Amino acid sequence: MPSETTRPQAETSTITVSGQRLRVAIRKGDGTRTPLLLMNGIGANLEVLQPFVDALDPALEVIRFDVPGTGGSPAPRFPYRFSAYARLVAQMLDQLGYQQVDGLGISWGGGLAQQFAYQYPRRCRRLILVSTGTGALMIPGRPAVLAKMVTPRRYQDPAYIVQNAGEIYGGKVRTQPKLAQEFAGTARLGSVHGYFYQLLAGVGWTSIRWLRKLQQPTLILHGDDDPLVPLVNARIMHRLITHAKLYIFHDGHLGLATSAQELAQVVDQFLAAPISSSTGGV
Repeated sequence: MPSETTRPQAETSTITVSGQRLRVAIRKGDGTRTPLLLMNGIGANLEVLQPFVDALDPALEVIRFDVPGTGGSPAPRFPYRFSAYARLVAQMLDQLGYQQVDGLGISWGGGLAQQFAYQYPRRCRRLILVSTGTGALMIPGRPAVLAKMVTPRRYQDPAYIVQNAGEIYGGKVRTQPKLAQEFAGTARLGSVHGYFYQLLAGVGWTSIRWLRKLQQPTLILHGDDDPLVPLVNARIMHRLITHAKLYIFHDGHLGLATSAQELAQVVDQFLAAPISSSTGGV
């Protein structure tokens, strides 16, 4: 991988889309590949995915943004549904000059990625779903873990997240406290009501009824120790999405950051592989 001195750096700016300010970071590529759009988990600012971005092929252009109410994007005046978030993403891409992207969503952002791929199929060439599920109709994590997700305290209190990271996220942070400390040092809460607006977006939302209609080649990445989103959810999506591959990695919910090198290589290979014209599959 490129060294710190040669690794391409992202340019961060704030744009206004339909009256909503969005903080956006774009790491330029060499122009030969379809750009990759990253959609983050609930309450998570774009810096949380920096280890993954750094591990990706430097030729790949990468777009990140803070969802309204997270990081540097102020909360909207009213809550959005997932369909409204997907529309905002499409409008953001219009303003930035992107006609088509590959979409990657993690956790809550995986729901947004599914909605975007379904709502705007011509704008999403390939789909990558990480540590996510089908929304209201999915197999939930343990109640004690989910209770810790209702509050944004994990973004407000670094000591709290370091103490509870293993129980909440599983995987490598169970045995490597340094990884939890790095996450706590990177994550920052945008606003409390923005966090709850994101929670509201998922109330009653599910992709179960239309997942079979997705035609994008899809890669599903899921850790084998994910207390928040049990692995069975990835297996369900794998069965429902027509052109899907499933890759199970030995880590937890934060695997995109804590297993960045491994998963970046898998993603790079998936995005670079040819698409079959007859089936749309890889």
